[in-house]
Amino acid sequence: MKFGGTSVGDLERIRNVAQKIKIEHDQGNRVAVVVSAMAGVTNQMVKYCFDLDTMPAMEEYDAVVASGEQVTSGLVAIALNKIGVPARSFQGWQVPLITDDAHGKAGIETVDGTAIKACLDQDIVPVIAGFQGVDRSGRIATLGRGGSDTSAVAFAAAIKADQCDIYTDVDGVYTTDPRIVTKAKKLDTITYEEMLELASVGAKVLQTRSVALAMREKVRVRVLSSFDKTDDSSGTIVVDENEGMEKELVAGIAYSLDESKISIRNVPDKPGVAAAIFGSLSGAGINVDMIVQSIGIDQSTNMTFTVSKGEEHRACQILDEHRKEIHFGEVSTSHDVVKISVVGVGMRSNTGVAATMFRTLAERGINVQVISTSEIKISVLINAEYTELAMRALHAAYGLDAEKEDC
Repeated sequence: MKFGGTSVGDLERIRNVAQKIKIEHDQGNRVAVVVSAMAGVTNQMVKYCFDLDTMPAMEEYDAVVASGEQVTSGLVAIALNKIGVPARSFQGWQVPLITDDAHGKAGIETVDGTAIKACLDQDIVPVIAGFQGVDRSGRIATLGRGGSDTSAVAFAAAIKADQCDIYTDVDGVYTTDPRIVTKAKKLDTITYEEMLELASVGAKVLQTRSVALAMREKVRVRVLSSFDKTDDSSGTIVVDENEGMEKELVAGIAYSLDESKISIRNVPDKPGVAAAIFGSLSGAGINVDMIVQSIGIDQSTNMTFTVSKGEEHRACQILDEHRKEIHFGEVSTSHDVVKISVVGVGMRSNTGVAATMFRTLAERGINVQVISTSEIKISVLINAEYTELAMRALHAAYGLDAEKEDC
């Protein structure tokens, strides 16, 4: 059972979490718990670090920002012991969860489940600090934003848990953001691949790395609310595609406003140019997403691609440094754009998904600027002002709208 920051946001919510754990424990289930920092705490810790130094040593940064989970794990253990459920807290280094040395966004190398299993064998609930581990040199390392989800899946895999329940502030995975599309439906099940694509293109329910790890380790993940009454049918279960579930044409629609479009004009039309451009960006750790190359009416070659808004300025700096070497022309940017993605494993065996998307947008006068596809995803870049119109129209076009109940 993993509880996010809003689920443990204050002492009353921590008591609520303890009661949920007690229910599972009293039913005879052996429960391991992973917790995030209380809502807002990590942000404050990050601010402290950068107020002192705009480029703090990341090893010390990790030592500071990991403290929030340490506090929560201890508080939840106290709350459990108070209501008669034997519990003890664990920090990442005590398990241990071993990471690489990429501090601030460390990758998990190994997890030793021995200490957790020993705890469970004694009918003691281990309450583990998520988001954190220890590198090979013994320094605390954090897994990056949303890392507690990844911690939970890693621990579930290490102890071969039957299921990993992710408790959050929503009651499951929806076909799209219900704040934008009021007719969005909660899904009972979704495949790992669909959830991974949705998470990677903007859905905030689960962290991308946690889904990728769950898919690789075949960990069943359930997303559910910590604020609602729950039972075995609650939430959304993320499962393998082969579990006999019906393959819907489209599982969901996601959007991301964290997009910047960069266009390069008069790019030399010869082998190696694209490699030089994107190689320089990759070397600087900048992730490029959507890419399109076109020929202008004057036969000049233009190239357009997207990066996250936070990396736009640095990407342009790097391009400028390589301008004389690659001999391209003007570079322009636009961040008043949104990426909208349609995702579904049913695309593998059905045609017409792209046609429906382009026709629906065209009927509403929405111009598509960039297109990218994968086996189960189609993404388009459009003007941000059309976000809500496009989301609602596409949701209806693919038959995802929930039917209104009679009053």
